[in-house]
Amino acid sequence: MARRIIQRFLYALLVLWGVVTVVFLLFNVLPGDPARMLLGQRADLRSVEMIREELGLDKPLPLQYLKYLNDLSPLSVHRINDQEDYFFLDREKYGNPAVLLNGARGLCLVLKAPYLGTSFQNRRQVSEMILDVFPNTLILAVTAILMASLLGIMVGILCAIRKDSWFDRLSIFLSTLGMSLPSFFSAILTGWFFAFVLADFTGLNLTGNITEIDPLGRGIRFQFKNLILPAVTLGIRPLSIFVQLTRNSFLDVLSQDYIRTAKAKGLSFSRIIGRHALRNALNPLITAMSGWFASLMAGVVFVEYIFGWKGLGYLIVDALNQYDMPVVLGSVLIIASVFIVINMLVDLVYAILDPRVRTA
Repeated sequence: MARRIIQRFLYALLVLWGVVTVVFLLFNVLPGDPARMLLGQRADLRSVEMIREELGLDKPLPLQYLKYLNDLSPLSVHRINDQEDYFFLDREKYGNPAVLLNGARGLCLVLKAPYLGTSFQNRRQVSEMILDVFPNTLILAVTAILMASLLGIMVGILCAIRKDSWFDRLSIFLSTLGMSLPSFFSAILTGWFFAFVLADFTGLNLTGNITEIDPLGRGIRFQFKNLILPAVTLGIRPLSIFVQLTRNSFLDVLSQDYIRTAKAKGLSFSRIIGRHALRNALNPLITAMSGWFASLMAGVVFVEYIFGWKGLGYLIVDALNQYDMPVVLGSVLIIASVFIVINMLVDLVYAILDPRVRTA
């Protein structure tokens, strides 16, 4: 078991390294100068060069890449005796890290929190910007997955019980349609229909966040109605998957011998469904729920931007428009980390519950 945990951890580090490398190289290959975008197109060359030097953009690309990896790593190497050095240990920037080992030529091994860099546009630390918006994305993703799971299980069970009925056929058609809709298209369609066409009946806003400033000056108030449209839009695809997955799983369980035995013993239909069929039918759904929750963290980009939901996806699009590479890199890294951690936890839980997985 310990060997499996180590293997999964090393695999996670390898995936994170690949994500960081691809995004870092992509932004450095694309045309555009962050210093020029920060100062404006009419800035003089000297000012642009000073900003590039301040941001470290005047250094060779391999050196910038090593510096970024060094900042991300909890164990990193720095210099402590030369403030002009590119790898100088800035205690204010790194949050007063712990020096584990002092070496030759002023080099030291440092234990610190991962440093995601500083925004090119507002000079704030990327970690602070992500912490400000990440709770909103988490609320949206959790709401969407809970809604999709509960509704998908109920509809899927009814479809299995009433197989080949009009309800079953209609549910299969709608779930197939929901799986084929891209997130950005369903967001536009849902927002237009419920926030414009039916606005007088629904009272829903096209854009808005979960918290708003009270116009009467009474502080911050919660607007949970702003969560409805983005959560519904984000939950359409997993809901469609859960309906068909629950239906197929229930049909398979209901055909098993122990279900026929329970019927022969005279047990009520509700007891057979609730006590015997439900537990076994939900096993594949748990797997799908964990994977889809991680995917929702990556799928919020278009949904958040269209509905004006100030979350991680909105932050990524805004940073892309301004060519703010540290913010994009940090946000993508957080999403990749969430995806990897959830999949690792699910894999380890399976290894604990199922001896066949440990053997494999």
